[in-house]
Amino acid sequence: MLYEPRTYRNISMPEGLVRFNVLVQETDLSIYARHPMEAAARELVLESRGIIEKYILQFPNFAWTLSPWAIDGPAPGIVRKMAEAGKNVGVGPMAAVAGVVAEHVGRGLLTESADVIVENGGDIFIRASQPVTVGILAGNSPLSGKIGVRLSANTSTMAICTSSGLVGPSLSKGRAEAVSIVSRSCPLADAAATAVANHVQTKKDLQPAVDIARSISGVEGVVIIKGDAVALWGDLDIVPV
Repeated sequence: MLYEPRTYRNISMPEGLVRFNVLVQETDLSIYARHPMEAAARELVLESRGIIEKYILQFPNFAWTLSPWAIDGPAPGIVRKMAEAGKNVGVGPMAAVAGVVAEHVGRGLLTESADVIVENGGDIFIRASQPVTVGILAGNSPLSGKIGVRLSANTSTMAICTSSGLVGPSLSKGRAEAVSIVSRSCPLADAAATAVANHVQTKKDLQPAVDIARSISGVEGVVIIKGDAVALWGDLDIVPV
């Protein structure tokens, strides 16, 4: 996979945090924490990638299937999270790969920083003691970069993941400029964003797509942008950015 510069990052930086980047092959993270931890973050990326790559060597179809993956026998926790997320929403396990890496790195860094935000290709793991606003960048839509989701300060972890049929390298069967899912599970939010985005071709698909998001256990909110139209569901604080 060719590396593409990340031009869609739009996260408000809470006071007292520093930002640093970690790049390992296709994995390009933007991380916010109380102090720089590039070395620790890089090790966590290598660890998560190594687990996934080793499993793919054993089961090559894991990397390519667009259908839910059934695990027979022992499997690493990261792989199980990917498979379970895909199964829950009806997509392949790799739809959750960016989310599972962001979560693995984020949880690992929480041992050294009480506040951590990890953004991986538009898929974001968040644990912040201050409110965080995530702007939604949506290609050529007039709404792109104009609205965002404000997440309250929280002692638990949250995730907001975005998929697009028109922006970025992610595989999507749909034509939505952006589908953003809020959940407490980053792998689930990642896979759900893909699944919901697959169902959006025109503005007429917005309400059915929202209904799909509402039906997924663990999804707490959704924002869908198609052209100049936006559809919302959940207890979300939508703010201008």
